[in-house]
Amino acid sequence: MGIKGANTVEPIRDPDQIREMKEHLLHKSYRDYFLFAFGINSGLRIGDILPLRVMDVASATHLRIKEQKTGKIRKVRMTVALQQEIAKYTKGLAASDYLFPSRQGNKPISRVMAWKIINEAARVVGIEGAIGTHTLRKTFGYHFYQRTKDVAMLQEIFGHSSPSITLRYIGINDDMINSVMDEFSL
Repeated sequence: MGIKGANTVEPIRDPDQIREMKEHLLHKSYRDYFLFAFGINSGLRIGDILPLRVMDVASATHLRIKEQKTGKIRKVRMTVALQQEIAKYTKGLAASDYLFPSRQGNKPISRVMAWKIINEAARVVGIEGAIGTHTLRKTFGYHFYQRTKDVAMLQEIFGHSSPSITLRYIGINDDMINSVMDEFSL
């Protein structure tokens, strides 16, 4: 059992499935629920989420993050909904606490553990297809695009070099092709 590559996982397109994932994870573990909620509401890569501590996010409207993948420093605006989730989740935690603590010592959970959490929840709620940690980022992007239709803004948020890369990344190209092909006839 390995971690699927970022290019092979899909976003969760159905809002009902997102709600079911949240409900399942909330009943299982508040930490796991918060991981899912943070991921789908921030658009950050899992590698940039896992090492976060309470002091990085508490009472903040923006996150300053040095991206693991690119090494670039990014200032990321947190949504009001995410800020509210953070306030609830971090109440009573110390500033130095990891947001996603491992049960094995003073460190955050691993990427593999995050993958297991997301994958197991998807399986339980009946989500088909390739699901992984990148599903969180892609789900954010997919729904951001569906609401705004602003590929240029999403491209900027993700740090992609072109709109076509962004659309392919979030699976919009596949959706558009499938839709057109469903209607096509000669």
